[in-house]
Amino acid sequence: MTTKSISTATLLECLNWRYATKKFDPNQIIPSSTWQALSESLVLTPSSYGIQPWKFWVITNPELKEKLKPLSWNQAQVTDCSHFVVFTIQKNLTTDHIDRYIERISEVRGVSTGSIEDYRNIMVNDVIYGARSLIVNEWSTRQTYIALGNFMTSAALLGVDTCPMEGLEPANYDRVLGLSSKGYATVVACAAGYRANDDKYAELAKVRFPMSEVIETLS
Repeated sequence: MTTKSISTATLLECLNWRYATKKFDPNQIIPSSTWQALSESLVLTPSSYGIQPWKFWVITNPELKEKLKPLSWNQAQVTDCSHFVVFTIQKNLTTDHIDRYIERISEVRGVSTGSIEDYRNIMVNDVIYGARSLIVNEWSTRQTYIALGNFMTSAALLGVDTCPMEGLEPANYDRVLGLSSKGYATVVACAAGYRANDDKYAELAKVRFPMSEVIETLS
């Protein structure tokens, strides 16, 4: 496989262009091909062990968005964005999830499940029965934030605006979306679409601490 890369200038330009969009243009919809790529970016998100303890719920239905808006501090991004993504964890991981993952490895890589039995046991002994099992939902939540960051960066590279949203009521999201009965729990959400021309925040300079204060090289 040939390594693909973009220029450093392009990367930094996209990251500087990105901001937490406060006002979306409700008339601009993300093209299907672009959304397909963003969906793939979610699927390709790395996770510890590759275990993928999550599910992403993409909401485009206007009525459902309206139901979620009052559960999101009445933030207009929920209803005005093109696609609203709810990031959830699979609660209380079990060996069934590990075994599904092992079967998927077998299917994709063409190896027998027996040949990766040791890897299965490592995951089970750590995540299901080990010390990590005591905080498994918290651990899964941290994994899910990797997906959020990956999604936002991918969107910026494709010229799509986003706004990450923790200002929501997770339990009520679970109720409206029927997630509890499915074994999932809301963690965070992200609105995606295109900024409105009159969003005053779009042109504000980014405020970050100097690199010298946040990065220290030990050599």
